[in-house]
Amino acid sequence: MNNLIVAVPSCNPGGMDAEVSSHFCHCDVYTIVEIADGKIAESKVIPSLPHGNCLAPISFLADKGVQALISGGMGMRPLAGFQQSGVAVFYGKEMTSVKQAIAALMADELPLFPAAAACGGSGSCGGHASN
Repeated sequence: MNNLIVAVPSCNPGGMDAEVSSHFCHCDVYTIVEIADGKIAESKVIPSLPHGNCLAPISFLADKGVQALISGGMGMRPLAGFQQSGVAVFYGKEMTSVKQAIAALMADELPLFPAAAACGGSGSCGGHASN
């Protein structure tokens, strides 16, 4: 994993110590992490889009150069949308902080998000909180 831009749906205020949001479409912000030469080169926080259309963030993030996303939960429509746009989605359900999620990704310890883990949306699946 030499050069990669990763988005992590995060709880406020975002950043490396922020909690990973339990559901993609209900996150407060996105923490964007640039990995270069196997190290964290930069991180920044960008606002999430207002909830209403879980497909809108796909192009929003892709336009910012995002190549991968780590999520604890999401619906099938956004999962398929990311896959179609070439953004790899990794399953980070057990990750508690952005720092932990990025470290697991860099150590090749995160699986791709399984379709079976996708929910029907609305943040009500698999114990997702409303964040």
